Amino acid sequence: MTGSDTPITAAAGPSIAEELLESQARYGTLEAGRKVEEILSGLAARLQKEGFSRIVVAGGETSGAVSLALGVRTLRIGAEIAPGVPWCDVVGSERPLAVALKSGNFGCPTFFRDAFGMLP
Repeated sequence: MTGSDTPITAAAGPSIAEELLESQARYGTLEAGRKVEEILSGLAARLQKEGFSRIVVAGGETSGAVSLALGVRTLRIGAEIAPGVPWCDVVGSERPLAVALKSGNFGCPTFFRDAFGMLP
């Protein structure tokens, strides 16, 4: 992956699992999740405005929040990255924008690399 394909994640690895639990205890699980969705959807909208043309989102609720922030109304289904997860072109976007919206249950450990490897 190139620098522009670097993932931004809110998932906790073993080293930050304790911090995640502290945040959930402090703010509540729902509020902590809402804040993550707010941050990631705002970031996706900013990236789109800055000219990024490919965005991959993992997590069903986060995918919905990002789609709203990007103004997605219609998608044209494209090539399948993994079973049940295609690249999609956002129809009506000011600039070309491809998105992959993946719930947590789809894809393999190399999903993100596979996804970005499919598009120019």
